[in-house]
Amino acid sequence: MRPLRIAMLTYSVRPRGGVVHALEVAAALARRGHEVELFALARHGQELFRPAAVPVTVIRHPDYDGPFDERIARMLVAYRDGLAAPLADGGFDVVHAQDCLSANSALDLRDLGLIDRLIRTVHHLDDFRSPSLIACQGRSVLEPDVLLCVSEPWVVELEREFGVHPRLVRNGVDTARFRPPRDAAERESDRGASGIHGDRLVILTVGGIEPRKGSLTLLEAFARVCAVAPDRDPLLVVAGGATLFDYRDEIDRFRERRDELGLAERVLELGSLEDAELERLYRACDVFAFPSVKEGFGLAALEALASGAPVVASDLPVFADFLQGGFNALLCPVGESDALARSILAAAGDERLRRAGLATAAEHSWDAAAAAHEAVYASLPLERSAV
Repeated sequence: MRPLRIAMLTYSVRPRGGVVHALEVAAALARRGHEVELFALARHGQELFRPAAVPVTVIRHPDYDGPFDERIARMLVAYRDGLAAPLADGGFDVVHAQDCLSANSALDLRDLGLIDRLIRTVHHLDDFRSPSLIACQGRSVLEPDVLLCVSEPWVVELEREFGVHPRLVRNGVDTARFRPPRDAAERESDRGASGIHGDRLVILTVGGIEPRKGSLTLLEAFARVCAVAPDRDPLLVVAGGATLFDYRDEIDRFRERRDELGLAERVLELGSLEDAELERLYRACDVFAFPSVKEGFGLAALEALASGAPVVASDLPVFADFLQGGFNALLCPVGESDALARSILAAAGDERLRRAGLATAAEHSWDAAAAAHEAVYASLPLERSAV
């Protein structure tokens, strides 16, 4: 197809799955000859968590610590107003939003006649409680001109709940960045640089502490691992967690239960990490645990596979796109900590899982994801209207 000028919109500069997806798809589309610009929303002083391969415009929203719904309203206004001039004047063939905030901002501009159409990728539906985000999510599903999803189960769910018909575009993984250790010496070096010493059993999870990630289930499973295998000196590493939402209550519950279980010295919370630090942790861990209650795709699990880490995950339908229980991962019922503990112990050091995981990751490239996006774009009437 002819080269396109594409505006890719995301709601944040932090390392969340949808933001990573936007970055990687934008870069892959650029490699295929398209002119892509990434737009993101951030507070003053915040920048994109890693360098991008395409031009980036960060639109600033005001610092506001008042009521949550008012904060969302102010963010939407700031994003809409910041997008207005570049989208109206930039000659974009495609405007593509990756979340409800950027989608609502762009929908306002479409309704004002400043852009012709909007594509939106729905990564998953959140169980929002705030009126502002409930409205934001509903509009961002019902009103875009084209909807995409990153997994088949969410295509089905959106059809069932909203009566819409999304198209499927899967995620990918950068196997140059997420790769296994080259040898035992590199693995040892990675573990040392991550503060891990000796032969202790290291269990990694990525995504922070929040209800959707099954954090309390993982903590209970970890306590069981410590009781069954004290000789392995287990360590639980929790990385990531940058999010728009306030999960302080869940974090407080997690830490209170951690202390009740006597695990304060065995649980390491790292928060958001630089890319190199996260890549190193994937290579340094013995097991990657992902007991999520809900996911859009599970990009972190795919990154773990690519890094050679045995994966233990919930048996969510979305994971069936790339995880097969007993083949490249061990899958457990959602919320069952005893089953999770048994699977963690079984997966540690399982060379068969590791090899199958590497083969699976090799089949999921961002270039393939970009080609799927091209097929969607090619089906649209791309002539631009005069503004």
